[in-house]
Amino acid sequence: MTTTFEDLLRDLTPQVLGALVRRYGQFDACEDAVQEALLAAATQWPADGVPDNPRAWLITVASRRLTDQLRSDIARRRREEAFQDTSVEPPSVPDRDDTLVLLFMCCHPSLSAPSQLALTLRAVGGLTTAQIASAFMVPEATMAQRISRAKQRIRSTGVPFQLPPEDERAERLRVVLQVLYLIFNEGYTATSGDDLHRPDLTAEAIRLTRELRRILPNDGEVAGLLALMLLTEARRPARTLPDGTLVPLDDQDRRLWDANAIKEGVTLISETLARSTIGPYQLQAAIAAVHDEAPSAQDTDWVQILGLFDLLETIAPNPVVTLNRSVAVAMVQGPRAGLDLLAGLENDERMAGNHRLDAVRAHLLEKAGEVDLAREHFERAAKRTTSRPEQRYLQAQARRLRTSP
Repeated sequence: MTTTFEDLLRDLTPQVLGALVRRYGQFDACEDAVQEALLAAATQWPADGVPDNPRAWLITVASRRLTDQLRSDIARRRREEAFQDTSVEPPSVPDRDDTLVLLFMCCHPSLSAPSQLALTLRAVGGLTTAQIASAFMVPEATMAQRISRAKQRIRSTGVPFQLPPEDERAERLRVVLQVLYLIFNEGYTATSGDDLHRPDLTAEAIRLTRELRRILPNDGEVAGLLALMLLTEARRPARTLPDGTLVPLDDQDRRLWDANAIKEGVTLISETLARSTIGPYQLQAAIAAVHDEAPSAQDTDWVQILGLFDLLETIAPNPVVTLNRSVAVAMVQGPRAGLDLLAGLENDERMAGNHRLDAVRAHLLEKAGEVDLAREHFERAAKRTTSRPEQRYLQAQARRLRTSP
């Protein structure tokens, strides 16, 4: 199947699933039927050509698969009464796009964070179980069980197929954005394995966030998240050498950065900040924009970055923000000031065992001239990370300091 077919099927997956769930209910059965329809399309379309109305074709095939399943079930009569209509006649194709409803459903608070990630990629992203399992480096059977439990959970809790009430929508949208952000982060810096990047995941996160922005064009945080992803992903070509060695931001060849993605991201965040209430994703995007617009590491406007971090920590305080802000503080006020800020994170249980705390401390200790302590923290960070590219980089930094005069 060509990339064109794959892209089309991914775009249509949430629309087809939304149409079935709205008509029949039973998310789990509808999702299985949609997967069968996608498989049929992947087999038939390359040979027969794409139908004039591919969305209607998929809805019809999935509906027939679903009704066949219902008829063969032992509880056929009861299910037929619940569904009332199990005709194999092609259903009417609704004009509405239920992608947003599906996103809210997949990110329902009754599901665990791993289940939200997996179900979003499966139901909204159109990825297969094998693809999701590969992305998160778990056996396919394990991922299949995770997705199955998530679908059963949605069914057992009776999550309605509708947008949450107005008073819940903002909080639920926050969860949706967080899930998309986590998908992107896992793709940009894989938590384990031999590869630093998972480009398939970053591309999918950007695609889904673009779709969310299409549906919610006036939401500042949706636009901010998309800008953040674009501005961050733009640096990916320079983050590793051909042999996979990690290259830190300051040492990257900025000529390799994606100028088009930077231009789009900067334009998007500039327009958004001018008209929207400021939120954490917008501020993170603004910080990324300052980095990306600097001609060199030496030209980075750290005073502006620190000001943005100060505001970010005011509206969305968390240890990761403090960790990143410590670097900006060190660049503006000196490494000692940054280290003092890190000291407050030592007893934060959310940072327990986090290799990035040791890595940042090592970086600032080296700037402060404490080479031996810096080496110890580079070594500790290397032992704590499960990402082999990060591990190799941190070990190399420790060796460098061990052999330095």
